Amino acid sequence: MSDTPFGFSNPDDDPDRKKDEGSGSGGTGGGMPFGFGLPGSGGSGDNPFGAQGFDPAQFGQMLSQFGQMLAGMGSAMGSGGSGPVNYDIATKLARQQIGSVSPISSRTADAVADAARLAELWLDAATTLPAGASKAVAWTPVDWLDNTLDTWKRLCDPIAEQVNGMMLAGLPEEAKAMAGPMMGMFSQMGGVAFGSQLGQALGQLSKEVLTSTDIGLPLGPAGTAALLPAAVESFGEGLEQPAQEVLVFLAAREAAHQRLYSHVPWLRQQVLAAVEEYARGIRMDMSSIEDLAQGIDPSALTDPSKLEEILKQGAFEPQTTPEQKAALERLETMLALVEGWVETVVTDALGDRLPGVSALTETLRRRRATGGPAEQTFATLVGLELRPRKVREAAALWRRLTTDAGADARDQVWAHPDLLPDSSDLDNPAAFVDRVIGGGTGAFEDPIAQLRETMEREQAERERAAENDEPKDDRPGDSGTS
Repeated sequence: MSDTPFGFSNPDDDPDRKKDEGSGSGGTGGGMPFGFGLPGSGGSGDNPFGAQGFDPAQFGQMLSQFGQMLAGMGSAMGSGGSGPVNYDIATKLARQQIGSVSPISSRTADAVADAARLAELWLDAATTLPAGASKAVAWTPVDWLDNTLDTWKRLCDPIAEQVNGMMLAGLPEEAKAMAGPMMGMFSQMGGVAFGSQLGQALGQLSKEVLTSTDIGLPLGPAGTAALLPAAVESFGEGLEQPAQEVLVFLAAREAAHQRLYSHVPWLRQQVLAAVEEYARGIRMDMSSIEDLAQGIDPSALTDPSKLEEILKQGAFEPQTTPEQKAALERLETMLALVEGWVETVVTDALGDRLPGVSALTETLRRRRATGGPAEQTFATLVGLELRPRKVREAAALWRRLTTDAGADARDQVWAHPDLLPDSSDLDNPAAFVDRVIGGGTGAFEDPIAQLRETMEREQAERERAAENDEPKDDRPGDSGTS
């Protein structure tokens, strides 16, 4: 599986490394994805988009081969429908990778439900946020795939749309005019490529995740707490912790996530919007892609396995922009705050009841630090690595705030996004705690009133601006002459 899918990655900004990689005859080492390799394996003379001009004959050959490849892949994988990602292909590949699964027994389902009820009872004393899940269920990997696909669509569509759009924008105008209705085929090929990679990633991830919120995002349906017993059992092997304690611990983490995402209504939107904001800022270096296209073997257009090898070489790696860095910083900080809050609340709820809570918490931290399958797949699909340092700092901030100001003040911080700590606060939690319990308490006590005041002030400013822009020609005595 490629490390730079969907054009959404954290590329190495070292110019010397990129220069070295681009010094060989193969360009920067990548390939032209989505079948946009050009007929002819020689130099720029074989490239209809190259320096010697656009060659309509070669472009026509490319379109013909491209259509044949799409027809072959369509018959093998199914039609797939339209859209930036072919989710029919993604689902089929994921199910193939999952393989056969055993159904959840009634005994296992009851154990998950009992663990969730116990966890909710203990969480009531540790947070002011009420229960957020109306039911607790046990999922197989196939259940996880079916119930999280809608969220993955929202995460992946903006990225795929942006990459597809930039790829098509790189075609010469003459090529666009000649392609005409076939331009849709290029987007279809992109959907096939994205769907193939997404399916492989989700198939692997579905067998590794422990809960519906294991990677920090609210992937499943609202109000549903879900655990995956097969993965939970594998996670508990070798931990020297009773299986029931492991189950209650993970159920408490899932329930805490559900409380936060259910009762902080803006949180889900903010997290997913950060991904969309990053996607909108994707930029490609089209000149380097043109260089890569010169050496592409035309057989790659008709051989999906060769096309996949080209995709894995990392072509179309995006150029990181300041806007993207800011969006990633906000998303990483937001997810760290969620994970840190969950860790703090679960420790308070279970610490005196389950002796192994500290060990289990540390195990999860190490799992993330070493880049387990869930973390690796999330980084591959979304391009974000949730650094353990940020989670530790966020947990330390929430712990200090709980100790100094109490659980009520801690949970009130989630009342409005402007009240949350930012990345600088994670480096200096004492200053943030001082703002909460010191001179800035008014904002925390009534954030809605503060928001209303801001809106009223902005409305008054707009009204004054509108009055200043009113025409003056019809006023008495204003004839325009002295």
